[in-house]
Amino acid sequence: MDCIEGMRQHVENGSVDVVVTSPPYNLGIKYKEYDDRRDHEDYLKWMEDVAVELRRVLKPEGSFFLNVGGTLQDPWVAHDVAHRLRNHFTLQNQILWVKSIAIPKDCAGRYPQITGDIAVGHFKPINSKRYLNHCYEFIFHFTGKGDVPLDRLAVGVPYQDKSNIGRWQAAKADLRCRGNTWFIPYKTIQTQRPHPATYPVELAEMCIKLHGLNRVSMVLDPFVGIGATALACQKLGKSFVGFDIDETYIAEARRLLDSETPVFERT
Repeated sequence: MDCIEGMRQHVENGSVDVVVTSPPYNLGIKYKEYDDRRDHEDYLKWMEDVAVELRRVLKPEGSFFLNVGGTLQDPWVAHDVAHRLRNHFTLQNQILWVKSIAIPKDCAGRYPQITGDIAVGHFKPINSKRYLNHCYEFIFHFTGKGDVPLDRLAVGVPYQDKSNIGRWQAAKADLRCRGNTWFIPYKTIQTQRPHPATYPVELAEMCIKLHGLNRVSMVLDPFVGIGATALACQKLGKSFVGFDIDETYIAEARRLLDSETPVFERT
């Protein structure tokens, strides 16, 4: 069902700890049911209506992770959405989801495990004399007042230079804050994609972990798609609720959930 109607009917005030979602970007993506070419102002108003419901159902200390991208011809969409949502949320963190990256050996540092140039990840190549290949999207981390504590080391990374361990008080173990650039590549899919615009399960998993697993009981995705956030919740043993207007996407999400090893019964 429609997410606004669904939240009003089925989600109580202040009952959600974390929202992880990726709405339609209004870029003309060919979904099965949804028309992704709305008037720009109408689209922003709709996103604000969704945000009003999200603010109602989210706990005061909750986190709302919003993945929004754009195109090279229309790069402002993500910024326009984030700006409209500032009427209801505080932007606590802005994360770049990096899908593909190239690092020359000379820039990687003198580490024995790095023996050559690095070029990893997936992107949609373009043939253009004006634009570069687009290799990232935004994840906006919204909260009520911008003061939500996070478990930064839950998505931390080891120190490349081990001499940093113990150098200062915060570096007690071989683990540091990852920062706000997250390299998460798509998995290679040889068959036809069941959904035209998905994000990796790992992305949703990292968002939930960052909020702090010990403070998460319920996770919401108002735009379920084929269930990346639901799959992350199943893996982490967290309760999940979500909505989508397309029955075929919901059916695929259920199939994927049933194909994984469940942590608890799905209702």
